[in-house]
Amino acid sequence: MSISFGTDGWRAVLGQEFNGENVERLTLAIGKYVSENFGFDKPILVGYDPRKSADEYAAFCANVLKAKGFTVYFSSRVVPTPILAYNALIKNACAIMFTASHNPPEYLGMKFIPDYAGPATSEITDKILANLDKPFKSGENGVFHKIDFGNKYYEHLNTIIDFDKIKTLKTNIIYDGLYSASIGYFDKILENHNIPFQTLHLYHDFNFGGGMPDPKPRFLKDLITKVKNTPNSIGVANDGDADRFGIINENGEYVSPNEVIAILLKYLLKKGYKGSIVKTVGSSILIDIVAQKLGVDVIETPVGFKHVGEAMRNNEVIIGGEESGGLSIQGHIPEKDGLIANLLVLEAMADSGKKLVELQEELYELAETKFYTDRIDLKLDSQDEIKSIIQKVQTYKTVGKYNVTFADTRDGVKLMLGNKTKILVRPSGTEPLLRIYFEANSEEKLEYLKEEFIV
Repeated sequence: MSISFGTDGWRAVLGQEFNGENVERLTLAIGKYVSENFGFDKPILVGYDPRKSADEYAAFCANVLKAKGFTVYFSSRVVPTPILAYNALIKNACAIMFTASHNPPEYLGMKFIPDYAGPATSEITDKILANLDKPFKSGENGVFHKIDFGNKYYEHLNTIIDFDKIKTLKTNIIYDGLYSASIGYFDKILENHNIPFQTLHLYHDFNFGGGMPDPKPRFLKDLITKVKNTPNSIGVANDGDADRFGIINENGEYVSPNEVIAILLKYLLKKGYKGSIVKTVGSSILIDIVAQKLGVDVIETPVGFKHVGEAMRNNEVIIGGEESGGLSIQGHIPEKDGLIANLLVLEAMADSGKKLVELQEELYELAETKFYTDRIDLKLDSQDEIKSIIQKVQTYKTVGKYNVTFADTRDGVKLMLGNKTKILVRPSGTEPLLRIYFEANSEEKLEYLKEEFIV
């Protein structure tokens, strides 16, 4: 049975491809990689999100590693990916996280987190996959520790987040636990600092309330309703393993991650941060324009936070983010962190004394336009079909009445139609489909492009 890594780990259907045999195969392949590159003195941390059987498979993985001679630190409870990653950094350890992120409930997965505390690069995952079913010599006297990874992370937050400032916020905070790994952590952080908040769905449910642990509008309907019914309030949420964020403004509207990244860039500059910004080819033109107006260089990467994280490790970066709801900042880990994102939005609002909708309006004024986006997912039968379409799109010189002014083929193909309009066509890193992203500076233009663009 095959195992492959997408943009962030291996994911498969629980009880089918994701089973004990494959978990053991991948665990041993990771163990071989760690032993050969770092030795058995390198600890391995193991954590899990609230998904069905995630704790059981995580415990199985931890025991396999202990039997091979590793020192294993096993999470005593459900833990967010960014918290496990931060502990990998401070313990100079590698980590394995059992999660399928925002995928449907029937999925489970494994992420390997190297000691730099960000997503594994393709170079690393290729080496791990090459180790599958290859034996390696065991070390001596493996050790098993059960640990709560939260405390050190909480201490670290105090060096990044100004909680006293957040306490001055006049806006009501509504936190939607969304049955995710953030429960018991994000609420604990606010409680520890005496920051008042209201809650929804504050319990773990491996069926995720009949939806998905994806903090997008269609799965945040209860939060949107509560925000609309609670004057002067905003909503915050995270995905299944809490590395992504979802923000609802005072009007009950979803705030795109692109806007959040741009708002936070402005705020972090005010706070004294220096450096560049990292974004993916799928991120909004809005970020490019705002960065240019603020005098900040832009580093663009292929889609996937492993690319963003690598750029953050190799450059002085204020903030790195992606359009799907992941970001991190300077002084933190090169891994997306939905908890930090939510807290920074609250801090930026408190510092400005303005509503989130007002901070959004300031963005549009700075960019001198507002951007509109949409995405179409096209299911296909084969990789050959995907490859053929991408090759075809690379030859396009026009889309309807608009000329292609620039084409970027680093990740699929991005067509720029002037400096305020784009189309990106790229294969999904986790599913057999083609993603087609549209962005324009008017709703009419957006609809026109969707009608005229044919693959």
